[in-house]
Amino acid sequence: MRMRRGFVLCGLLWAVHWAAFCGEVQPYPRVTREAFEARRPFFAYDKDIPLDGRVVLEKKGDHSTRWKLLFRGVQGFLVPGYLEIPETASKPYPLVVLLHGWSGGKEDWWQEGNYINGSEMRTALLEAGYAVLAFDAAAHGERSHEIDYLHVNAYDDPVAPPRRNYFSIPEIVIQTVKDCRRALDYLEARGDIDMGRVGALGYSMGGVNTMLLLALEPRFKTGVACVPPWYNAAWTPVEPVDYTWGIAEKPLLMLMGRKDAFYTESEIEASCKAYLNPDTSRVIWYDRDHQLSSVYVADALEWVKRHL
Repeated sequence: MRMRRGFVLCGLLWAVHWAAFCGEVQPYPRVTREAFEARRPFFAYDKDIPLDGRVVLEKKGDHSTRWKLLFRGVQGFLVPGYLEIPETASKPYPLVVLLHGWSGGKEDWWQEGNYINGSEMRTALLEAGYAVLAFDAAAHGERSHEIDYLHVNAYDDPVAPPRRNYFSIPEIVIQTVKDCRRALDYLEARGDIDMGRVGALGYSMGGVNTMLLLALEPRFKTGVACVPPWYNAAWTPVEPVDYTWGIAEKPLLMLMGRKDAFYTESEIEASCKAYLNPDTSRVIWYDRDHQLSSVYVADALEWVKRHL
């Protein structure tokens, strides 16, 4: 009898331990649907503001043509970008918007072997027949004049005056999302883009932007989000987990690194299970950190070809 009680006690302890273990990994917290809907006005803009869109440079390559273009963002800043179209494509062109990460710029997508393997990704899309658009996020790249020509990771010179009006990450993300919607307005007015076949592909902060755009902008039909941090209380109100409310049935692929310090695999998996449709979303894990290497390119391209 004593031995039987010991077995029962051990079994109960094991069950409690297992339940506690299973309960350790919870999805990231997210706001209510009502709170999500209340955030939509943060990303609204006045469509009567003139776009002033124009091409300022044309460069012909061996297999494509790239145009440097400008359009006016919602706060009056001119937004520079590159639109590249493969010569093998025919009008109207399917389009993938490429969104760079924090401290990067549109140029990242034309450089081989860099942190995001940008040129490898862009080239793969062009060879598959997609036009690509990349522009500088707020305060990044050629838009550094918005923060007095400082870099977003600026060195604090002890003899220089302190910075003022420095944009926070949420402010930069909100502005960039609105500017991307303006970019679609410009492309729609051009008439050579198939607005029924527009996707987004972003890396890190660009992955955050991708998830928000998929939730907020109906013209985006699919998205590939590379290593997006899903949750950080300091980023309120732009944590991607809150925008899973708006993704619904849109196809979303997330390409993630198991060793990435911005999230854990278990929390991402728990959040995907809780908040995303398993029939229209997928997560692929690599044995990498925040820098995935070129291994992600083939998986991203396959997803785009399947859903765009």
